[in-house]
Amino acid sequence: MRTRTLALAAASGAVLLATAALPATTRSVTLAAELLARVKTCDQISQGRYRTDSESAATVAVCDMNGAVFWKADLDIDCDGRPTTACNRGTDRSFHGDTAFHQSDGRPLSAEKLPYVVVPGSSSIWDHGSSGIKGGGVAAVIYKGRVEYAVVGDTGPSKVIGEASYATAKALGMDPDPATGGADSGVTYILFKNSQVKPIESHNAAVSLGEALARQFVADN
Repeated sequence: MRTRTLALAAASGAVLLATAALPATTRSVTLAAELLARVKTCDQISQGRYRTDSESAATVAVCDMNGAVFWKADLDIDCDGRPTTACNRGTDRSFHGDTAFHQSDGRPLSAEKLPYVVVPGSSSIWDHGSSGIKGGGVAAVIYKGRVEYAVVGDTGPSKVIGEASYATAKALGMDPDPATGGADSGVTYILFKNSQVKPIESHNAAVSLGEALARQFVADN
């Protein structure tokens, strides 16, 4: 039994080393495919399902995995936080100049500059904190074979799911405009449990930690 365990560990390590040796773009596409292969089935932990907007049916479950939770939904653009050229009251009719979690200097996050995801406000459906998901936690957002690492930066309505910042949408190749952008479906959100980027506004730190956690997630599931 121990021999087989060591052999499996060695094989897993060899795969991770081979993946790390690939060019960055190829590595990202390969890792995105490996992540998606692990989230084909859902062990539902939410007590019910979420809507993707206030008018839609409740169809989205939060699912549990080793080291992460995930869901598959749409992507609505969150432009909340510090006012910028792209995100302000003129560009977004529902603009709110604050985020649930703040930068290390106490200021709201910048949706235009920082890739972040939005988690539903805690409710009887699901309490993200009970799953080890907290502000500054790391998320892998996957769309059309591309993965972007983001932080948990804001909370939204307690019955709606599927939202990320302007910067996240732009990095995934979507139209990031808060009025016309986003994606109607096909977005996978993987949030790594008990992770945290410090400072929260460091995207480089989120990418570095996110890549390591994503590889660990692939190895563990």
